[in-house]
Parts: sequence; C-alpha cells; structure tokens
Amino acid sequence: MNEPWAPDVTLDTLTKYYKAGYDAIRKHTNAYVILSARLGPADPKELFLFARSLNRVAIDVHWYNLFTDIFITMTVQQNIDYIYNQRSSDLDSWISANGPPILIGEWTGEFGAKNGSMEDYKRYTKAELDVYGGATFGWAYWSYKCEENHWSLKWMIDNNFIQLNMR
Repeated sequence: MNEPWAPDVTLDTLTKYYKAGYDAIRKHTNAYVILSARLGPADPKELFLFARSLNRVAIDVHWYNLFTDIFITMTVQQNIDYIYNQRSSDLDSWISANGPPILIGEWTGEFGAKNGSMEDYKRYTKAELDVYGGATFGWAYWSYKCEENHWSLKWMIDNNFIQLNMR
C-alpha cells in the first residue's frame, strides 16, 4: 500500500489500515509497531501526526539512490554528496520535528552512477553509514545475503565495503 505503483491508496486509507494492524498487535504485545512511509511523491512526514497519536511506533523510510532519472544522471561524487546533504538534512528535519523514531529500513550499497570503482562504492557506503547511523530507530540493510553483490550485506562486509563498529 505504500508503493508508488499504488497511487489510488489515500493517506486516510493507509492510516485506517495501519490503525487496524496496530490494534491487532496491541492485543498481544507492547512491541514497537513500524509504519512504512509511502514511497514516491508523498510527503515523507505525512504519517507523523498519526504516529504521534499511538504508543511505541516508528516510521520506516527506504532510501535508495536508484530507480529515478535524477540518480542515474548523477556522478559518483554527486550521489555521495546527495547522501551527506539531502538525506542528512531530511533525517535531521524529521528528528527535530519531534516525530516518531525513524528507521532507515531499506538501503543498499548500490547507486545510480554507472561504472563505479571499488573505492567509489566504499566512499558511497561510508556516506550512507555516516548518515543512516543517526536514525533514531536504527537501520536495516536490504538483505543479509543476495546474489547482487551491493545488495548483500554479507558480501559488502566480507569484501570490506562495509565496516561495522560492533560495541
């Protein structure tokens, strides 16, 4: 319901759906409920007011520098700058808006620029880790193990593209 190919789904329909799911979960546990922000042209803060009316709710955003023309036409450095500037600014504004905790729930080490070197991918992924590490509910990589190398957290770690600081 949150995908751009479901444009008929209104915010009202989405919040009713999330409220029903929230109520069902609350019958059994007080665990966090994660609501996914709509992808595409929707306002990324549109669920904040709704989420603030509920207890123990986080908003999940999916950040890829892929799938739209803007990223495909960017250079590697422009993709990196986009993470440090736009993504960081978005995250900071959401956190300072006194909204719900934010989960960067899907991201990968892949970007729209073609023919990146190993060093380019390392710099790009470092930018993501620098910024996404500030998410108030954490982050989740797209997949632990995937046949597409830059979509596989295991491959990215094994090949020194991602270095996690385990505490």
